[in-house]
Amino acid sequence: MNPLVPLGILFLLPLTAIGLVLYTDTGILPELFYAAVKTSVILIIVGGAISFAASKLAERSNG
Repeated sequence: MNPLVPLGILFLLPLTAIGLVLYTDTGILPELFYAAVKTSVILIIVGGAISFAASKLAERSNG
């Protein structure tokens, strides 16, 4: 298993809690909340892709 998976889970727990608080707060515009969620998803996908590419490069250089 990729070592970033447990770190990612630990990273997502507080973000989920903060997102839940922001979503239930009436003073926050829904557009800003959804923009923050979209940005987070994009960054997680990019980070996962970089991690995957780095692990494949490491395998290739070892073998």
